[in-house]
Amino acid sequence: MIRAVTVLLALVTLAAGCWALFAPADFAEFVDFPPSRHFVHDAGAFQLGLGAALLLAVVWADGFTVGLGGYLVGGVAHTASHVADRDLGGDNGQTVLIAVAAALAAVALLERWRQLGWVLGRVDGTATPDWAPFARQKTVALTTFRRDGTPVATPVSIVVVGERAYVRSYQKAWKTRRIRNNPAVTVAPSTARGAPTGRAVPAVAHRLTGAENTAAARALRAKYPLLHGVLVPLTHRLGRRTTGRTVHFELRSFVG
Repeated sequence: MIRAVTVLLALVTLAAGCWALFAPADFAEFVDFPPSRHFVHDAGAFQLGLGAALLLAVVWADGFTVGLGGYLVGGVAHTASHVADRDLGGDNGQTVLIAVAAALAAVALLERWRQLGWVLGRVDGTATPDWAPFARQKTVALTTFRRDGTPVATPVSIVVVGERAYVRSYQKAWKTRRIRNNPAVTVAPSTARGAPTGRAVPAVAHRLTGAENTAAARALRAKYPLLHGVLVPLTHRLGRRTTGRTVHFELRSFVG
């Protein structure tokens, strides 16, 4: 209910902002205020910022990033309106200040994003000690083993829920086949390319079905709203004929 209302308000606010920016005379006539192109443009910019903040609040879990993201969108639109309305007047210094403020918001947003481990979605706070280091980890090196025991590391996304961790794969991926033959795996924090950056944790992988499979997909989507909410599912769907369906694995640590 709350999420639906927030999305609705965001879409209405964004629509009003676009209307004010691209058709200021029509917008002024609709709201029955004296037309003033620049101030209607400014109002549209502020509406875009508010709408963006509302929309980001639906998918981002951190208040700083939501606020800074909304400010950045509004600041960029505000700067553009000042540049577009130079023929009406205005001080160039003000335009520069607005642009600098937007740039500062972008820098602060990137820094906050870095502090959060480049993860802006929701992270479970009940991780067990073995999995706690992976709660905010964006990418891990998942090592599976061939029949002859040769280890093969693959960079994957991970989400932690309590004593369990979940990863996603293709039905016909080689790592899926290796797990089917040998469910023993190791998981280590890594760079985006899969280079380990921390201690590996031994675990057992179990392929999920039914409600558990759906829950794993939901958890990944909550932590990675864009990556696993849009991009990865779209890629899997487009390549389904070659790669098969999306599958999820539960990882259980057996340290200690």
